[in-house]
Amino acid sequence: MNPDISKWIRDIPDFPEKGILFRDITPALLDPIPFRNICDSLADRYENMEIDKIAGIEARGFFFASVLAYRLGIGMIPLRKPGKLPWKTVSRSYTLEYGDAAVEMHEDAVSEGERVLLVDDLLATGGTAAAAAELIESMGGKIEEIAFVIELSDLDGRKKLGERKIFSLLTY
Repeated sequence: MNPDISKWIRDIPDFPEKGILFRDITPALLDPIPFRNICDSLADRYENMEIDKIAGIEARGFFFASVLAYRLGIGMIPLRKPGKLPWKTVSRSYTLEYGDAAVEMHEDAVSEGERVLLVDDLLATGGTAAAAAELIESMGGKIEEIAFVIELSDLDGRKKLGERKIFSLLTY
């Protein structure tokens, strides 16, 4: 199943700053039909793949990663902004289209050789996902695929993700 979720995506010009067109997924979360369709489509794709854990990128990646982890019966790794996790962390810095940021996870979140599905709501320039993937790989995890609900192809984020497998439900 590959749902047409485009009618539930709201365009917000000049957010978070002038010149950026933000693709807001909130309407798809508010309506149970598109939200269920998104989650079911992702679960169907990954139910037969050998995955040990799902990593969700803060904040909107958590919505989908947690549902997938539940549906697939595997653990979820929360990838958070600095200072949000309560235990020992490892981190990776990156550049966004509108500033600098970092992503962290607990140092024991992934073990050597674990197969990880990385999930976020949106692929734009690829900086966040690349940093998250590098962080997981630096701790011995293997990225099986990176899944997005939306991909903004004109920003060429796939290039920053290198040879990693990428899947998107909707591409603009």
